[in-house]
Amino acid sequence: MNARIKIFAGSSHPQLAQSICEHLDVPLSRSETIKFSNENLMVRIQENVRECDVFYIQTSAPPVNEAIIETLIAIDALKSASAARVTAVLPYLFYARSDKKDQPRISITARLMADLLQTAGADRVLTMDLHSPQIQGFFRIPVDQLVASPILCEHLIAGDLKDTVLVAGDVGEAKELGRFANVLHLPVAVVDKRRYGNDDHAVATNLIGDVDGMHAIIVDDEIATGGTIIEAANFLMARGAKSVRVCATHGVLSGPAIDRINNSKILSVIVTDTIPIREKKSSKLEVLSVAPLFAKAIRRIHDGDSVSDLF
Repeated sequence: MNARIKIFAGSSHPQLAQSICEHLDVPLSRSETIKFSNENLMVRIQENVRECDVFYIQTSAPPVNEAIIETLIAIDALKSASAARVTAVLPYLFYARSDKKDQPRISITARLMADLLQTAGADRVLTMDLHSPQIQGFFRIPVDQLVASPILCEHLIAGDLKDTVLVAGDVGEAKELGRFANVLHLPVAVVDKRRYGNDDHAVATNLIGDVDGMHAIIVDDEIATGGTIIEAANFLMARGAKSVRVCATHGVLSGPAIDRINNSKILSVIVTDTIPIREKKSSKLEVLSVAPLFAKAIRRIHDGDSVSDLF
């Protein structure tokens, strides 16, 4: 499109927004978020956006609910300021794990987030590795879902993959595991795990495939408290795996995650920077940047080119 491009950022991940702008060779546009004493927020756009193609970058990082409100207010402010188009760039989508009604009398909150973003005025959404693909169907506006597998695979290829097996952390990840297997040309296995409550603890019960005498790489879409990957790692080691590494797109790493990883048998954990790592430091943690990929996607959306070519 012929409109000028403008990039704005919320409060959740300014480092990623700045890095994306550097790859685009576009300055980060100015805005201000004010939090009043009653905890209400005001977002003020400090540049002219009339008839501009605007991209607003925000991710689901603590405080998550404040980030949601800031995003909705910012999008509404941009539309009220006559932006030609507003694309919500959400590397880690709010409430992406709440994607189904698997219990009575609960909200499908990911669908609610879709409704709120559209009501605020978002014309398009750009995100990465949704918890499940049906979330795209919750939106009545275009949704481009990038995948981190090329970034993670490029990193893995640079290392030694002899006697290595890829492992899906659960059955739901088996399809995503295929992206890695096709690129890395490695055998696969699947951990059958069961979750019995509303906490983050899952119990590994069976293994589909063979890891005996192999170096295992667990692939998952996100790591929250780390309980699942620790359980899976112990499960694989008990079944003869020589070593266990983990790679995931979203390094939520909440609660005791870092302590659990540090005290585990896991050799390394590779994540991307869709969420700011901040104080979550560990010698086992490796962080890869998604900024170049998001920059390419933003450029393609602005120029009217295909985004699917990126994945």
